[in-house]
Amino acid sequence: MNITLEETRSGGRYVAEVEGHYAEMTYSRASPELVIVDHTGVPDALRGKGVGQALAQHAVEEARRGGWKIIPLCPFFKAQAERHPDWQDILR
Repeated sequence: MNITLEETRSGGRYVAEVEGHYAEMTYSRASPELVIVDHTGVPDALRGKGVGQALAQHAVEEARRGGWKIIPLCPFFKAQAERHPDWQDILR
C-alpha cells in the first residue's frame, strides 16, 4: 500500500492506493500545531483490507514526527483513537 500526502494552504489529505483503488483521509489545519481530521473515505472494493486503519496510523505517525496534535472529528478516526490508548499523546 502506498500512502501519499496532498497538501493545500488550509489542509490536505492522505491518499492510499491499493489495487488501482484510492482511499483518503482529509484534514484541515487549525494552526501550525493542530489539525482536524474530518473525513475518511474507503471505497467498497477496499473495505475490510485495513486501508482506513493504515491511513489513521499514518496520520498519527505524521503528527508525532511533526509535533502537532489531532482533533478527531471524523467518526472513523475517532473510533480508531478510542481503540488505541497509545494514540492519546497526539489527540486534543
